[in-house]
Amino acid sequence: MGKGAVKTRYSDKELTEFEKLIDDKLAEAKKQLEFYMSQLSDMASSEDSKVRGLDDGIGTAESERITSMAGRLKKHISHLENAKIRVQNKVYGICRVTNKLISKERLRAVPHATLSIEAKQSR
Repeated sequence: MGKGAVKTRYSDKELTEFEKLIDDKLAEAKKQLEFYMSQLSDMASSEDSKVRGLDDGIGTAESERITSMAGRLKKHISHLENAKIRVQNKVYGICRVTNKLISKERLRAVPHATLSIEAKQSR
């Protein structure tokens, strides 16, 4: 890149680093989702819940809370998987509003970000 040239995409080396970060986050999220799903499965099959049935609002509230957390996690996993596709297509880290590079700091904190701070604040 010549002097004064604006960088329009991250290098393959940088993209590989981001891909590893995304893979780590994906593995973590999938493990957590598995945990929630097994909790829900345990709750559904526990003898207690069958006996108490609908009398127990606590079990229902807890099950709804876990279901809601699992739902958010599934969405998060989907965002991370989409980010991985952007890495493979070499368009990762480019703001979808300004078309400028999103800062590395932001991407390290939110690896699935598609907006720069500048674009996010002006929304």
